[in-house]
Formats: sequence, structure tokens, C-alpha cells
Amino acid sequence: MAVIKDLDKGGGEVIRIEVSEYKGQKYLNVRVWYTDKNSGELKPTQKGVAIRPDHYQEFLAAVTGAGAHLA
Repeated sequence: MAVIKDLDKGGGEVIRIEVSEYKGQKYLNVRVWYTDKNSGELKPTQKGVAIRPDHYQEFLAAVTGAGAHLA
């Protein structure tokens, strides 16, 4: 697993962008993580999405295209 970037969401949460592996397949994960109150460690939530490598270029194009709507 490789963490690419953590974006502070506030309230002890981050949006983590990472490359992970599941059943031998790599995925781009974009997921909300929270800070566990007991351990202080970041832990994943179910809020997020895993992008398969064959969908990466389409996902990237969509996110890049969204930039025009955010300006």
C-alpha cells in the first residue's frame, strides 16, 4: 500500500488517496479516514471508492474536467 496524499477534512478526518491491493489486484482508493479516539491512529471508514486500474484514465479525465466547473 502507498499513501499518495492525505487531505485534511477537519474534525479529525482526512480524505486519503492511496494505492492498495486486494486479492492481488491494485486499486486507487479515495476514502475518508478518521482519528480513533482511543489509539489516536487513522482508521478507514466505508465512505469512499476504489478505482480499478482499467477505470483510472476515465476517472482522471472526469476529475480533471470537474475543475472547469469549480473555478
